[in-house]
Amino acid sequence: MVRAHLLISGVVQGVGYRWACRRAAQSIGVTGWVRNLPDGRVEAVVQGHREQVDRVIQWCQRGPEDAQVSDVAVSYEEAAEEFQGFGIR
Repeated sequence: MVRAHLLISGVVQGVGYRWACRRAAQSIGVTGWVRNLPDGRVEAVVQGHREQVDRVIQWCQRGPEDAQVSDVAVSYEEAAEEFQGFGIR
């Protein structure tokens, strides 16, 4: 199990990014959360098997149709606690 912390930049707020990210993460089978930040970026924490987490990261680099993702900064860490589902904060 691995956990990834993502900071997504670009036109990602107001285009349904958080909800689409949640749906994608749930369909892939990872746990974690996603939220908007005051500076216009989106933050997400994704936990699961490495190949699942990498699939979510690939999705985040594209985002939903209306998003214009310019960068996804990713840092990995060991999964310390278990998340229940994938939520929006």
